[in-house]
Amino acid sequence: MKHSADPAQIPVGVVGLGLMGCSIVTCLLIAGHPVVAIAPIPSDMETAEPRIKGHLAGALHEGLITQSAETYSDQLRITEEYGLLKDCRLVIECTLENIDIKRAVYAKIEAVISPDALITSNTSAIPISLLQRETKLPTRFLGLHWMEPSHTTRFLEIICGDLSDVQKAEWLYDLSHQWGKEPILVRKDIRGFITNRLMYAMYREAFNLVENGYATVEDVDRACRNSPGYWMTLVGVFRWMDLTGVPAYHTVMKDLFPTLSNQTDMPRLIDDIVKEGGKGVLNAKGFYDYTPEEAQEWQKTYEEFSYEIRKLALKYPADVVKTKLAHKNDEDPTFQ
Repeated sequence: MKHSADPAQIPVGVVGLGLMGCSIVTCLLIAGHPVVAIAPIPSDMETAEPRIKGHLAGALHEGLITQSAETYSDQLRITEEYGLLKDCRLVIECTLENIDIKRAVYAKIEAVISPDALITSNTSAIPISLLQRETKLPTRFLGLHWMEPSHTTRFLEIICGDLSDVQKAEWLYDLSHQWGKEPILVRKDIRGFITNRLMYAMYREAFNLVENGYATVEDVDRACRNSPGYWMTLVGVFRWMDLTGVPAYHTVMKDLFPTLSNQTDMPRLIDDIVKEGGKGVLNAKGFYDYTPEEAQEWQKTYEEFSYEIRKLALKYPADVVKTKLAHKNDEDPTFQ
């Protein structure tokens, strides 16, 4: 794919500097964008810069970049002043999943940016078609759904709302390849988008299996790690069925689909954890028991893994087979 846009000529704003916002800023800096990072919460002014520098240091250590974190400082402005977004061609909102907060943020953004600048939301729960109606120019509003850590993962969903200009989404789709992404363009809005709908169907069945005594939490995780976790970095569900025989899946579906969980109420297992204040490794209380040291080490280990799996995945991009065949044709013109 050819990319005509030069990131160095495209200033980007990021509003919201929590864990996700900081890794998005890091991704954009690595791609070469000038970035204006807005801290809606005053405490973010103290935590954002160390987080971003930490991400850049990790990226340097893992070979993702070749320059030190300090070399990116001229391209980054961390501020509470929305007025500094005025030259940005793209603004990414990553605030809390609260429509009242987002509405207030959009008003501040639209008060200063140009009419042809794009606004996107990193929401994973609120439909884009609903959010864009909170703006003055809904055609320039899109969803950008990232995965943490944003600077290492290849995942990105670009979501059109009912009123979005699809050409603007296609421009973002093209640009995001320069962010190291293999993006998904969701041309028709649906709650949860694509990946979350797939994953939450699996989460629901996982809860069903544990709560009804078929397996433990550990067993379900082990099944995920050693089956879909084994092949999903290379292929998705449809290619997997192609590789392993489509008719077999057709046969199994007829008998298995009617037995899968379709419950609509909250699973008791997760409900109990949340009501007791559990947040997972963030406070060492989740589906597993953690000491504070174990919880911290799991966070570090996931970061290490994200770099390692990225290296492996980049060896097998979406067009890996076409590229291999093209090379064979170049080496041997008689190869068919």
